[in-house]
Amino acid sequence: MPNLKEIRNRITSIGSTMQITSAMKMVSAAKLKKAQDAIVAMRPYSSKLTELLQNLSATLEGDAGGVYSDQREVSKVLMVVITSNRGLCGGFNSSISKEFIKTVAEKYSDKTVDIFGIGKKGAAVLSKNYKVVDSRNDIYDDLTFDNVAVIAEELMAMYVHGNYDKIELVYNQFKNAATQLPQVEQFLPIKPILEGDASAVNSDYIFEPSKEEIVLALIPKSLKTQLYKAIRDSFASEHGARMTAMHKATDNATDLRDELLLKYNKARQAAITNEILEIVGGAEALNN
Repeated sequence: MPNLKEIRNRITSIGSTMQITSAMKMVSAAKLKKAQDAIVAMRPYSSKLTELLQNLSATLEGDAGGVYSDQREVSKVLMVVITSNRGLCGGFNSSISKEFIKTVAEKYSDKTVDIFGIGKKGAAVLSKNYKVVDSRNDIYDDLTFDNVAVIAEELMAMYVHGNYDKIELVYNQFKNAATQLPQVEQFLPIKPILEGDASAVNSDYIFEPSKEEIVLALIPKSLKTQLYKAIRDSFASEHGARMTAMHKATDNATDLRDELLLKYNKARQAAITNEILEIVGGAEALNN
């Protein structure tokens, strides 16, 4: 027969866990709304800026992007792995690690691959097999464009100085609270627009200052915006994943508590029945 005190203790423990997971779910839901609004509002701007830059670059002669579009033979690759600082968010962080490993195996198996970590979880797991050149885990404490721009400038300097031949971003793109899509996005060099690309727009504009000056001024801003959007996407995805994970955890804890309550009631009834049988048996023994 199960120990009633042990079952009661388990029910109490599960009740405490339910309170924690439920509270975490509500906190993540509140943070998700703000993060979701930020990334949804930013996407059109980022998309239009990238499209404008590509279209302008496509109309220029020669190397439009200067040092940032310098196509080199790739031997050293830097992967910017964007994850969270905390766990309890389901497969959010593990999906990025898997996407990173898959990308390296498919594209860079014969290259030198280093990691620039944003968020503790990804770098902590991957550092066992790959070199982590830097980590910026405090960015989520004050996630602003200016703070992200500093990181973008550092990445741009690494590329310009020849430390790396290619830089890519690995992050979760926010779709909705229950769905996050792992993405691998080229950061540097700037991808040239392809001939016949549907996004290309051939228009006759008058430029002031020159077209070249406009492009070279837009490139750093576009790269900073690209990184900021990726981190914002990841930030919203993290809260969505954590809210979903805590919702499932609360539901599972509720089911387990109900099972234990049923088990407890059955054990309690069995104990009462045994006591009654003992009393009746003792009374009959006295009468005899």
